[in-house]
Amino acid sequence: MGMRLTVVGCSGSFPGPGSPASCYLVEAPYAGRTYRLVLDLGNGGFGALQRYVDPYTIDAVGLSHLHADHCLDMCSYYVARKYHPDGPKPKLPVYGPFGTADRLAVAYGLPLDPGMRDVFDFRAWFTTGARTIGPFTVTVAPACHPVEAYLIRLECGGRRLVYTGDTGPTEALPRLAAGADLLLCEATFRDADDNPPDLHLTGRQAGEYAARAGVGRLVITHVPAWYDPADLAAEARGAFSGAMDLARPGATFAV
Repeated sequence: MGMRLTVVGCSGSFPGPGSPASCYLVEAPYAGRTYRLVLDLGNGGFGALQRYVDPYTIDAVGLSHLHADHCLDMCSYYVARKYHPDGPKPKLPVYGPFGTADRLAVAYGLPLDPGMRDVFDFRAWFTTGARTIGPFTVTVAPACHPVEAYLIRLECGGRRLVYTGDTGPTEALPRLAAGADLLLCEATFRDADDNPPDLHLTGRQAGEYAARAGVGRLVITHVPAWYDPADLAAEARGAFSGAMDLARPGATFAV
């Protein structure tokens, strides 16, 4: 069996009126149960996550990078795990860039030592080779973004899911996504605009990368609230003829 992707939040750069910022739930069978990995937990993501799953059944969190719209609700999750009426919950593995523990401690106003280390087991992304997280074989590659950021590939049951996080144009994307069954790809900019370099992709670029990688399905995400997602999807459709969807809160995809 493969994976199940649930879109918890998909609004680009900040929460929109109809969606939290970036947050995605990936589930797969593992050791006779369902393993649950959360990719990113941006503004508003923790509240919405509870619509789809008991937050105390999450097995691990992976943070693509440390901008607020991808990690800030880790502060809420910290409170929920530390101060539960039944007592603190076990430490939860959290994968992220170097410095994740300190970044989140500062965000919540905690001393750097111990910060949130009594609640989360912080682990830096492994930048060489593939590693195992529960049922997933995980490979990351550097994204093109102003801070340390990663593209993330999950493989399970012979199926492949690739998540871009935030990235500008980079040749690492079609390499990592080659043959993926689903590419969850950001499209934050419009192609006709004068966009800043090395920050985000346009809809057209997302479609071009999906076509070059030969992915089975493209899911466009991270569209800011000031744009119509259909416009970004139309740009992508001009470059990619395969199956395509727009990410929407509550949408699920079998991978």
